[in-house]
Amino acid sequence: MKLQTLALLLSGAALASPAMASDAPRFSRFSYDGHAQEKVTVGPNQYRNPILSGYYPDPSVTRVGDDYYLVLSSFAHYPGLPIFRSKDLVNWTQIGNAIDRSEQLDFTGMRTSQAVFAPDISYHDGVFYIVNTCVECKGNFVITAKDPAGPWSNPIWLPFEGIDPSIYWEGDKAYIVNNRAPAEPPRYDGHRAIWIQEYDWRAGKMVGDSTQLINGGVDISKKPVWIEGPHIFRKDGYYYLTAAEGGTSVNHSQVVLRSKSLRGAFVPYADNPILTQRDLDPARPNPITSAGHATLLQTQHGDWYATFLGVRPYEGDYYNIGRETFLLPVTWKDGWPIILPKGQPIPFVGTKPRLPASAAGPLPTSGDFGYVDDFDGSTLGMQWVGVRTPKTPFYRLERGDLVLGHGTPIGDLKGVPAFVGRRQQHHVATISTTLRFSPDTDGDRAGLVAMQSDLNYLFFGMTRIAGKPVVALYARDKGTERMIASAPATAGPVTLTIRADKDRMAFDYQTAAGKSTLAENVDVRFLSTKAAGGFVGTVVGPYAWYR
Repeated sequence: MKLQTLALLLSGAALASPAMASDAPRFSRFSYDGHAQEKVTVGPNQYRNPILSGYYPDPSVTRVGDDYYLVLSSFAHYPGLPIFRSKDLVNWTQIGNAIDRSEQLDFTGMRTSQAVFAPDISYHDGVFYIVNTCVECKGNFVITAKDPAGPWSNPIWLPFEGIDPSIYWEGDKAYIVNNRAPAEPPRYDGHRAIWIQEYDWRAGKMVGDSTQLINGGVDISKKPVWIEGPHIFRKDGYYYLTAAEGGTSVNHSQVVLRSKSLRGAFVPYADNPILTQRDLDPARPNPITSAGHATLLQTQHGDWYATFLGVRPYEGDYYNIGRETFLLPVTWKDGWPIILPKGQPIPFVGTKPRLPASAAGPLPTSGDFGYVDDFDGSTLGMQWVGVRTPKTPFYRLERGDLVLGHGTPIGDLKGVPAFVGRRQQHHVATISTTLRFSPDTDGDRAGLVAMQSDLNYLFFGMTRIAGKPVVALYARDKGTERMIASAPATAGPVTLTIRADKDRMAFDYQTAAGKSTLAENVDVRFLSTKAAGGFVGTVVGPYAWYR
């Protein structure tokens, strides 16, 4: 399927047709084919989980009329905060990136798992709002747009500490609820609190007093950790506050409390959590783990659903593709919402919501799928991302080629690498591109990079060693980069193919002389979150560094 080039990867002059040498690396026809490790049969009135495969975490969703809008975390990848639209909560189409101009946020110097965390999207009086945290920037901020596809405004910075803000609208008033330090010295590591304060949306500033709503979590005597991602909604005379608790790994969960007053006191549900997988057998086949960070919403027909994050490890707690977005119906019991009864595994298949059927978007987001980008548009599609905020152009599209200019080496936090990638959305995937590049100096390189962070990545492509061109595979696992394999290269184009199968990868290359395998059965658990740390998934795509 032809990838539609719907928007700039990095907008404006920052990436517009840079001047490059005629011998700059040229990439053509990027292809991806992915398959889930679990085997699932989906019926005609069913949908498949996850609804967004791969590195799409911290989903926040809002409904405007019959349309649903979803925004997700993107950390220091740029452009940031991808926005999707749907009619049925199942088929999603990306329509923009809320952070797409360098004047909005500058990610210079930031690691891949810093920058923009856990956005919240809402709508009021003809305007969309995203409230968010930029870690290592100036903290919390609000951006707005008349059209969710953009452009989004520059940030309005908010004067409070913490993370994960969301907006609760009541009539013509807005309130921001978020994770902050407790109103006492922390009793233990991970002791946080949930606060609320009024936001004057006309003036763009906080007003009135802040009120602590939750101290520690559902039951502070049990030392709950990392209460975060709070959302408030009102139903049947109660204010419901839902939040994640337990940290984003295998102890992740979603809890709920309610109150007759917006500022409390909030009483926890006796059977919390309303979603978790932490009590299930970790040895179960095809587990979904780390579930939480949910947003609950009501459809136009009165049904309730929750979007939330989870992961699909291939063994133990290893997963390379990041945290993904799932969907489940919400049931109500004695005035309390329940996403999933205790002891039940998250299903891979569910009944579609009672909503108008939506055609699948131009790019699939769930199940087994593939696509091809022939680089034949005027800009890269909005699904392509780089690392940090570019200050100068580093690519152009020309006659079906992606041409990469100069950037900094991966690992140099002071700059931006000449790298554009796509999320690896399946543990079983084949990724390929054709490269034309003749390295002039030892160490010059161009090829495919699979990147989890600046310290955990692999490079597969063309370079020069001791004056001779070679195809080579390098890997870095927090320490010094090491060569895994190399072979002499011939002149002319080379097609590079990465074959991923959970914790293993194989690397094929094809030239005029034929097809060869450079390396296979390479252990790539260093690209997993468990090994590399952080909050992102592996991003794969063309990269170049040359003098």
